[in-house]
Amino acid sequence: MTDADHTGTGDPRRTIELLWGVREKPRRGPKPKLTVEEIITASIELADAEGITALSVRRGAEKLGVSPMTIYTYIPGRAELLDLMIDRVHGELTDPPESHDWRVTMTILAEDAWEMYHRHPWMLQLTTGRLPLGPHTFAKHERELRAVDAIGLTDLEMDAVVAMVNGFVQGIARGSVESASLVRRSGLTDMEWWTASAPVLAEIPEADAGLFPLAARVGQAAGETHGAASAPLHTFRFGLARILDGVEQLVNGDSGTSGAELPS
Repeated sequence: MTDADHTGTGDPRRTIELLWGVREKPRRGPKPKLTVEEIITASIELADAEGITALSVRRGAEKLGVSPMTIYTYIPGRAELLDLMIDRVHGELTDPPESHDWRVTMTILAEDAWEMYHRHPWMLQLTTGRLPLGPHTFAKHERELRAVDAIGLTDLEMDAVVAMVNGFVQGIARGSVESASLVRRSGLTDMEWWTASAPVLAEIPEADAGLFPLAARVGQAAGETHGAASAPLHTFRFGLARILDGVEQLVNGDSGTSGAELPS
């Protein structure tokens, strides 16, 4: 991963102006050939189809039938474009139905993000230490904080809970997307790969399943119960529920040692 795959590395002023639709004063002359929205749409379509490594101003210009210099008159470069793309995708996320159960709301938000990452897997290829300061990204964060507001957490705890859930969803989604990509590249499903590998492994005494009884037992149970295709979704839902269990214990005051009391 290069610096070009880090968000928040573009010109701050111009990026924020583009994110919030701050327009320059109209100029006399021919009508503009494009809009910023058209460039963002074409770039997302390109990244969805070919991955983030395929994204460049040149490729975007080719897709839109214009010269790269035309793109630069709207957006300074790839760094600013990435922030615009992410904020646009965050705009696909919607307000959850009204619920008095914060766990239900957090689960809906997490499931929505899970589906977002699978629609746009290139987002998982980016380093997002600095999220775009755009309206859709702010709205996403506001929804997440609102879900855990007034349930008994401090502001710092609310922020930590939201970050923890987002990090979990992103991490498990990355594994799910990578697994699906491996199947496409190899031409073998996980079951087909295991069927081909198991007989060879059985011929090697050092790899006898009897030496690793727990791995053999648990692996067989997981494979028979969930199957390779549904395993990431099961892991996601199981892990999310356990995270929310921990938050609930914190709210109820029986979580054990709090983060503030841990040694530095």
